Amino acid sequence: MDTHVVDGNVEWMQEEKVVDGKVDWKGRRALKHKHGGMKVSLLILGAFAVENMATLSLAVNFVSYFTGIMHYELADAANIVTDYMGVSYMLSIVVAVVADTWIGRYKSVVISGFIESLGLALLTVQAHMGSLTPPICNVYVKDAHCAKLSGKQEAFFFISLYLLAFGSAGLKASLPSHGADQFDERDPKEAMQMSSFFNGLLLAVCIGGAVSLTFNVYIQDRYGWDWGFGISTFAIVLGTILFAFGLPLYRIHVAHTKNGIIEIIQVYVAAIHNRNLSLPEDPIELYEIEQDKEAAMEIEHQPHRDIFRFLDKAAIQRKSDVQPENQETPNPWKLCRVTQVENAKIILSMLPIFCCSIIMTLCLAQLQTFSVQQGSTMDTRITKHFNIPPASLPIIPVGFLIIIVPFYDRICVPFLRKFTGIPTGITHLQRIGVGLILSCISMAIAAIIEVKRKGVARDNNMLDALPVKQPLPLSIFWLAFQYFIFGIADMFTYVGLLEFFYSEAPKGLKSTSTCFLWCSMALGYFLSSILVKIVNSATKNITSSGGWLAGNNINRNHLNLFYLFLSILSLINFFVYLFVSKRYKYRPQHPAVTGGNSEE
Repeated sequence: MDTHVVDGNVEWMQEEKVVDGKVDWKGRRALKHKHGGMKVSLLILGAFAVENMATLSLAVNFVSYFTGIMHYELADAANIVTDYMGVSYMLSIVVAVVADTWIGRYKSVVISGFIESLGLALLTVQAHMGSLTPPICNVYVKDAHCAKLSGKQEAFFFISLYLLAFGSAGLKASLPSHGADQFDERDPKEAMQMSSFFNGLLLAVCIGGAVSLTFNVYIQDRYGWDWGFGISTFAIVLGTILFAFGLPLYRIHVAHTKNGIIEIIQVYVAAIHNRNLSLPEDPIELYEIEQDKEAAMEIEHQPHRDIFRFLDKAAIQRKSDVQPENQETPNPWKLCRVTQVENAKIILSMLPIFCCSIIMTLCLAQLQTFSVQQGSTMDTRITKHFNIPPASLPIIPVGFLIIIVPFYDRICVPFLRKFTGIPTGITHLQRIGVGLILSCISMAIAAIIEVKRKGVARDNNMLDALPVKQPLPLSIFWLAFQYFIFGIADMFTYVGLLEFFYSEAPKGLKSTSTCFLWCSMALGYFLSSILVKIVNSATKNITSSGGWLAGNNINRNHLNLFYLFLSILSLINFFVYLFVSKRYKYRPQHPAVTGGNSEE
C-alpha cells in the first residue's frame, strides 16, 4: 500500500512537470521546468515590440510618402493607408485559422516575419531607385501637374505594400496567442504570469511605438524613405531571427484539424438545413454527447440557454441522424451538439459589442492620416535648432501610456476593486464604454483645434502657404490635446475589448479571439475609406474646395466639419453601445473571468 502511494506520488509529480496539449520542438511533451514561462515569453514580447517599431511610423507617416513622393492626392493617400491597415487587420483572421488548424503558431510567426521583411525590402528598393518612382515634383505648389505612379511602377508599389500587410497580419495574429501558450492557465502561478504577459504586450507595443515615432520618423524625414524602409526591414529580420532562436525553449501548441470558426459556421449551415423542423418543448431532447463521454474525451460542455432559439434547430436529431454507439458521430454540417450551438450563440451575442467598436477605429484612422497633414502646416519647433516631425506626434499618447498602464494596473484597479468588488476594478464592458465616450470627446477637440488652425492661416493670409516650408505661427503641440485624449481612450477600449473577447470566447476560439479586435479595427479602416469618398461626393457641389476633404490644400478644405461629424457619430455610437451593453448576457462561467458579472 505504501509503495503504491509512493508510486502514485511519483506519478503525480511527473504529471505536474508535463504541460498538457503542448509539445517541444521535437514533438515530445513539453515540460514545465524546461519549456515556456515568463523568461521565454520575453523573446515574444521583444518580437512584438520590434514589429510595432518597424510598422507604426509607416502607418502615421505613409500619407506624407504617398503625397510627397508618389504624388497621390491627400484624400486618395489617406484611403490607401486606411485600406492597407484594414487589409492587414482583416487578414489576421485568415492567418489565425491557418495557424491553429494546419501549420501551427510558431511556423506562422516565422513565415509572416519573412513575408513582412520581403515587402519592406521591396519598398526600400522602390524608394531608392528613381526609375520606380515618379519624377520629383512639389504637389503643394498651386496648379502643379505632378506625374503619378502608373503601370509597372504602381503594380510594384501595391505588391510590396500588401506583402507588408500580409506579414504584419500574421505576426499580430500569432504572436499574442503563441505567448499565451507559454503559460498553463490551470496553474495559479502561471495564470498570474499570463496576466502579466498581456500587460507586457501592451507595454511592448508602446515601447516599440515610441522608438518608431521618434527614431524611425527622424530617419524617414532626414535621410529619406529608402533609409526608413531599410531600417524597418533590418528590424523585422532581426526580430524574426531572435524569435526563431527560442525554438528549443518554447511550448508549442499542436495544430488541430478542427477549428472553432468552422464549427460556428457548421451551426448556421445545420440550422438552415433543419429550418423546417419543429423545436422540441424540452431542450434535453436536443443532441448532445453524454457527460461521462465528454469527461473521457476532455471536450467542452456548455449548458443550454433559452436565447437565439432558431440556432437550436442545428441540434435537432432526425431519425436518420441517430448512430449506433460503435459508429462515427453524425455529420456536423447537418447535426451539431448543444455545446457547439451555445458557442455560436455566444459569438452572435458578442456581435453588437463588436460593431460598436468599429466607429472608434474610424476616428483613429483620421488621426493617423489627416492630423499628420495638419501638423505639417504648423510650427514644429521645440527648441531653436530642433523640430519635431508631425508624424512623431503620437509619441505623446504612447509615452503617456507607458506611464499610465502600470499606474492603472497597480493603483487604480486595486482602488476601484475596494468599492466594486470586481477583480478588474470595473467590468470589461464598462471599460470599453469609457473609451468610446473619450473618443467622442477627442474628435470634438480635434474639430475645435482645426477651427483655430484655419483661423490662424486666414488671419495671416497663409491659406496657400506651402506645408513644412511656410509653417503657420501656431505650435504643433496644439494637436497634442486630441492625441492625448484618444490615447487614454485606446487604453480603455482596445484593452477592454481584448480582455472581453478572450474571456467570452468559446474554448475552441480562445487562440483566435484576439483577432476579433483586429477584425473590428479592419472594418473601421475600410469604413473610413468609404466615408471619406462619400463625404467628398456629398459635399462636392456645396463647397468652394470641391468637397470637405478634396485637394491637397488642407487650409482650404473643411476638415473641421468632418471632425465634428465624426464626434456626433461617435456620440450616437456611444448611446447605442449603452443600450446594447445593458442587455448583454455573459456566458455562464466564473465571475472572476467576466469581471464580476454573470448571467443570472
